[in-house]
Order: sequence, then structure tokens, then C-alpha cells
Amino acid sequence: MFENNENSQPTEALTPQFLLEAYASGYFPMADDAAADELFWLSPEMRGVMPLEKLHISKSLVKCIKNHPFEIRYDSAFINVMNACAEPTSDRPQTWINDEIINIYSELFLMGLAHSVEIWNEDKLVGGLYGVQLGAAFFGESMFSRETNASKIAFVHLVKRLKFGGFKLLDTQFTTKHLENFGVIEIPKTDYLLKLDEALHHVGNFEKFPANGNLLADI
Repeated sequence: MFENNENSQPTEALTPQFLLEAYASGYFPMADDAAADELFWLSPEMRGVMPLEKLHISKSLVKCIKNHPFEIRYDSAFINVMNACAEPTSDRPQTWINDEIINIYSELFLMGLAHSVEIWNEDKLVGGLYGVQLGAAFFGESMFSRETNASKIAFVHLVKRLKFGGFKLLDTQFTTKHLENFGVIEIPKTDYLLKLDEALHHVGNFEKFPANGNLLADI
């Protein structure tokens, strides 16, 4: 389906099935910007992954979580999360999320194969993230934050939810200083594909985490 290189162009129309086959092959799509008509496909030589057993939470974030400043929900505002992730910010004036990406991931959400973690302050969505589930692999796509620590708490919740639900792989695609602070590492593509293959032979349960689950347990 894809050429054996880092960047490749799809040879057929983008459908949910095609997108899932891409993920299963180690590829994910991006657009040059929100107005772009075409997507390109990436399979980096070094891949960002979060070892679920090695989550690190800073003391300041632990204190914030203990103060319970936000309500955490999941899958209640998926489209809103995607749209928020697609908005330009001062740190990110251009986004790689175009209308085609929003539409196709919305289809995956309706199929139960894409999920969002949402951070709410009363009735306002102030942070969150979304990604795709395939077997026991979760492919994190993007996150946003409108209040201090909102996206960080969303990431902690995601890791806890995946660990509790028996997931084997959290793919962050790339690494950033922000993610490395949590324990995200880079591994070679060959190692990533082995982990991916193992995860695809299992089934994770994204809904298993209890509503009152403790984010700081096991830390």
C-alpha cells in the first residue's frame, strides 16, 4: 500500500479503512496547513512512544491534580477537541489539521475507533487531546490547552486510562520537551514496528477506567 520510505503519498481515496491500514503499517497522515487539499504520510525513522509503566509526573503537576481544578471527561466533545487542536496559536501559527482530517477522524469516532480526553472548567472546554485506537495500540494525534496544566492533565489521564485498559502501545509520533518530561522516548522504526505488531494482536479497552479513577495511583 505504501512505499518503503519515510514520506509517501496515498494511491487511493482516503477512507476509514485505508487510514486504519496506514496506522497498522506504521504511517500517519498530516497536511501542510489547514487550507491544504492534499495529505502526506509519515513513517519517521525515529518514533516517539510513551512507555505506559514509566509515566513521570512533576511535583507541581501532582499538586495541581490533587487540587482537582478541572473535570475530566472522555468522548463527549470529540469534534470540539479536534477543532480546538486545529486552531492556530501564538506558539503554533500553522496547523497540520485540515478539513479532510477532521472529517475522516470524525468517521472513526462514530465507529468507536477514535477517542478524546477532555478537560472542562465548569461548562468550558479548556484542554484535551484525541487519537486513534487499533487493537491495543493508541495513536495520539494532537492536544490543546486553554488553561495552565489542562493538556498535561489530559495526557496523564490518557496514560492512566490506557494502562488500566490493557493497552500495549502509546504512539506519540514525535517527541517534544513537553512530552519528554512525562517519559516519552524515541525508538528506531524497526523497534516501533515490532511493538506495533504486538499491540495489534491484543485488544485494549478505552472505557474500562473508572469514573473516579485515581490519576496519582502507582506514582
